[in-house]
Amino acid sequence: MSVHITSLIDPEHSSSSRRLAWLASDAGGIPVGSVFLRLFTMPAQKHYAEMDLHVHPSERRHGTGTLLLNAAAHVAREDGRRSLVGQAEPGSPGARFLSARGFNEAVTFTFARLNLADTNLPALTAIVERSHPGYRLSSWDGIVPDDLADTFALSRRAMDDMPMGATDYGTVHWDVDRVRAVAATVARRGDVLHTVVAIDEADGSIAGFTELVVPGDGTGDGQHYGTGVLPEHRGHGLGRWMKAAAIMQARDRHPNLDGLRTDTADGNLPMRAINDELGYTPTHRSIHYRLDLSPS
Repeated sequence: MSVHITSLIDPEHSSSSRRLAWLASDAGGIPVGSVFLRLFTMPAQKHYAEMDLHVHPSERRHGTGTLLLNAAAHVAREDGRRSLVGQAEPGSPGARFLSARGFNEAVTFTFARLNLADTNLPALTAIVERSHPGYRLSSWDGIVPDDLADTFALSRRAMDDMPMGATDYGTVHWDVDRVRAVAATVARRGDVLHTVVAIDEADGSIAGFTELVVPGDGTGDGQHYGTGVLPEHRGHGLGRWMKAAAIMQARDRHPNLDGLRTDTADGNLPMRAINDELGYTPTHRSIHYRLDLSPS
């Protein structure tokens, strides 16, 4: 089969990355596959790239995927990236494709969902109302309030040591502009970013946070973003406390919301235990594969 590869450019760059794309078409001009390549632009992440590659099931095993991969890998390597990351579910055609082309398993994520209609309200209430001496909860929608902006940005380092297997993602630097930009991006989509934080009453600093994005119409499923507790504040149950509060607030404020979704690296045992305790049910798993692009 004759396949033509067309290079495309996404004109909308984010504050942290830019995206390229390639479209594969057959001799009649019918699209049969595509690959998107995300090149991160933050200083600590300029060493790697992510790709999202798909080939129509009926067109697989004809070399289309390899042509698309080669196009993306070539540009990533020319741009100075030392690794390329792709995702696939265990045992899927995508997983077999990546493994056969030199990608190695880096980290596995478990995706889980909480059906809000089945939540154990007495148990959640007990967690939220449990005393945590020296700490209090606070929350907001959208952009962080000005009086908490600096400490919220500093609290993002809670994610720096998150177990991520053999990945090479680097450490992202968060400042006030970046946290505000993320909230603004969610708002432009028409969704609601809801944040719950634990505040250290000794100095008013944020000890941990959890973020939840809810569809603007309040229906369907919400998606958890980051949840983290600073190392010096761990061991007090703050992660469980904050996440339970976020669930309760989502139920109360969005009565038509069906569920909440989350994903956690398999090596992140504390967060997996919290999800299990709060009633999240695993739905599927995804493996992040990594290809070394370093010159041979």
